[in-house]
Amino acid sequence: MQSEILLKINPVEAVLVTSDDEHQSEYVAAYDRRREYISGFSGSKGDAIITQERAVLWTDGRYHLQADDELNCDWLLMREGEKNIPTISEWLKKHLKPFSRVGADARLVPAYHWQLLEDELKEVNISLVEFKENPIDLIWKEHEKVKIDKSIFVLDIQYAGVSWIDKVAQVKQIIQDEGADAMVVTALDEIAWLLNIRGRDIPHNPFVSSYVILGDRAIYMYVEKSKLTPNVTEHLNINASSANAVFVYEYDKIWTELPTLAQNWKRIVLPTQCVFTKGVSQKVFSLIPEKKRLSMESPIIYLKAKKNQVEIENMKIAHIRDAAAMCMFFSYFEKKVESGHKWTEIEMSEELNHFRFEQINSLGNSFATTVGYGSNGAKPHYEPTFSTNVEIGDDSTIVIDSGGQYYEGTTDITRTVHLGKPRPEQINAYTRVLMGLIQFSTLTFPSDMGASLADIMARAPLWDAGLDYYHGTSHGIGSFLGVHESPIGIHYAHLSSDSKLEPGYFFSVEPGYYSESYFGIRLENILEVVNKPWLKHMSGQNFLGFVDVTLVPFEPKLINRTLLSSYHIRWLNDYNSKIREHVGKELKKQGEVEAFYWMMKRTEHIPGSAKGTSYQISTIIGGLILQILVIIL
Repeated sequence: MQSEILLKINPVEAVLVTSDDEHQSEYVAAYDRRREYISGFSGSKGDAIITQERAVLWTDGRYHLQADDELNCDWLLMREGEKNIPTISEWLKKHLKPFSRVGADARLVPAYHWQLLEDELKEVNISLVEFKENPIDLIWKEHEKVKIDKSIFVLDIQYAGVSWIDKVAQVKQIIQDEGADAMVVTALDEIAWLLNIRGRDIPHNPFVSSYVILGDRAIYMYVEKSKLTPNVTEHLNINASSANAVFVYEYDKIWTELPTLAQNWKRIVLPTQCVFTKGVSQKVFSLIPEKKRLSMESPIIYLKAKKNQVEIENMKIAHIRDAAAMCMFFSYFEKKVESGHKWTEIEMSEELNHFRFEQINSLGNSFATTVGYGSNGAKPHYEPTFSTNVEIGDDSTIVIDSGGQYYEGTTDITRTVHLGKPRPEQINAYTRVLMGLIQFSTLTFPSDMGASLADIMARAPLWDAGLDYYHGTSHGIGSFLGVHESPIGIHYAHLSSDSKLEPGYFFSVEPGYYSESYFGIRLENILEVVNKPWLKHMSGQNFLGFVDVTLVPFEPKLINRTLLSSYHIRWLNDYNSKIREHVGKELKKQGEVEAFYWMMKRTEHIPGSAKGTSYQISTIIGGLILQILVIIL
């Protein structure tokens, strides 16, 4: 670190380097990987503090091994999630003297995070100050060379379902009802949805690096003009005299234009944190006078989450196509195993990516494909790297988590397979995880129920055996947008800040079990929320339920049928029939004979009914808890 450069910018005792870009995106472009540049650590999550004497990095359990391998001896690793690990503010309060200053780039820190850290540091008279220039940018000599300059493209109405003009009108009406006359939109998925445009600026996400300001009389967009095509210019009526025109300025002009435009408005909506959405940056927040700020969750989050009928049908098409790719991959994978080929985790990931990318209207992955074998699969968010990559054997489970981006929609699926003879504890865990997925998927519930109450249904079969998992059970998913979409994030610990499920929402259900240093199990399907109009609650509200959108076979050798009730078996047979009908048709259409027969073998009818009572007990317990919580809350 060239501390002398820092001191010329602003005399500080410590520098905060975050993983964020200006839009607080989940994934960031190579140009915005400043923390990676200064530390050498390439994981997607992690923040660093640098002082004259120390360099410290915080990251979670997904990346402890990777950070150990990538950080040199000048760095101290703070393993988040382990005992006695201080937070960033705790560490700063311990190691800095009163009246010290911590510098940060306010564009790269969410406003809520900045304010929380600022308040905590004030307790010991330490100040959090904004850099006028990012110190990493000053010393990163090859910075501009990694910048991406790819064109924006229009998402046709056959995929979007609603025109951008109608979407803007909806949002403007909502902010007007809230007493505001403008809104600053910084989240890239919201801009992509709002204007029916897509781009290639962000890995795995079809987003355009840009800002949008919705004024009472005009729409302003800040983007690199070199990315505009004639088609996009016509689509957005750019700089036209029309009432429905978008006025476009260069990307960096936002910082000088926003304070000037703000003078025209009395109240301006500044989006706040909501589940996966981090809200505006501290820089945007600070440019709006306090009396004009209206901090609230972005209304676009809820409009975007509720898919229209065109999006709903397209999401189903995308998932059938994606299921075909999965079947093709598994068929090929197992054939190669039978021929004696030795796979590694990374090779499996790359091969699956290849099958998915060959599908019609595929634009690649919705996140980095993860394959975890044995003890690696016991890490819920494990990502194989060259330092952790292992050969696939036949004595443990393989957890495969992947997803795709298609013009029709975004997919996310996890399956767990086994190449040999599974051990009883692996079969027991897999079966209970599958039971939880089934019980969640078949739930009927009143429309005013908090979403996280449903978590009990997914966990009950595991709880019956004293098992559990620590991650959430569900996340929302976009329509050719982000794989993690607000406002849905389901975990029973989040009941106090819970959202309601609505028809048209798509989200995951992904129970799991992880035996540390031994094996992992996770199963993930995407569900659609639907109305059940033939049912009416005593209070008059509607009942809702789910439809399975993911259609990929489960691993038969890992299922203990004696634990299943007749209800479970009936669900599995119905699910397998849907796979045969829809995915089988797609495989035939693509002429994939071997994959078709692989799928048919994996979806054979399960005869009879089991005598076990685990399902009934779990359902009764889960149902009773659910009813009690509904009454209490």
